[in-house]
Amino acid sequence: MDFIVEDLENNICLVNLNISRATLNEAEEFKTLLFEKINIGLRNFIIDLTKCEFIDSTFLGSLVVSLKKATSKGGDLKLIGFQPAVETMFELTRMYRVFDSFRTKEEAINSFS
Repeated sequence: MDFIVEDLENNICLVNLNISRATLNEAEEFKTLLFEKINIGLRNFIIDLTKCEFIDSTFLGSLVVSLKKATSKGGDLKLIGFQPAVETMFELTRMYRVFDSFRTKEEAINSFS
């Protein structure tokens, strides 16, 4: 399974990327999963990238589209667990300005308060 989904308290959904490379192959499935969760009423998401060592531009695009969809419904999407290469990519593309990121799940959960 590429994504492990856990519904947390306070309308927060944790999505663990259970993959080392997030690419075009996973992007559509990921976006569909988040959109389905948004459509049933979930609004706040934490995406755990701990196991992910690489993200391509297509998957990054699916993160951006999912963030826009969540925020349009009054929610948010936050990231945790950057590996060095993924963090560098977010810095180079300046996506760190778009996404809130945190070191731990607890910090991300508390940021929704």
